Amino acid sequence: MREVLEVFPGAQRALFRKYHIGGCASCGFSPDETLAGVCQRNNNLAVDEVLAQIRDSHEQDARILIGPTELASIMKKQPVKLLDVRSREEFEAVQLPGSILLVQPVMMEILSKWPREEMFVIVDHNGKQALDAAAYFLGHGFTNVRALRGGIDAWSQEIDPTLRRYTLG
Repeated sequence: MREVLEVFPGAQRALFRKYHIGGCASCGFSPDETLAGVCQRNNNLAVDEVLAQIRDSHEQDARILIGPTELASIMKKQPVKLLDVRSREEFEAVQLPGSILLVQPVMMEILSKWPREEMFVIVDHNGKQALDAAAYFLGHGFTNVRALRGGIDAWSQEIDPTLRRYTLG
């Protein structure tokens, strides 16, 4: 599974979404397991079918991602809501101008008041959590959710080198 996850970073999300595999301790898998082994112990799923699901999900993920350069270009033309899913400490240390930290009251406002078709972009540290958050909002009927490819780290490299970079320990 380690190799599958390296090639398809969203594979665990894809497996959980379709087969309820990998989302909790009872249905999880080890990085050392093979895809065939995971399929076998989960109702003898067909490996080819599961791999096709993973590939399809990977292509869907690619359509959700937006690069820093593309986002910066859009932001010059129109306002874009930026939703930051990092921790409060990370957000307070460095943030994109105008971004909103996702906390419970903001989540309630988004789900109850934000227009479902309005674009917003989810920002994280390096692009891994943003796709999970985007999938959540897409699953709740939002149609124009994007995830910043590479997160704030990529933004600081490609768009604004004055933003402080950091590593998580």
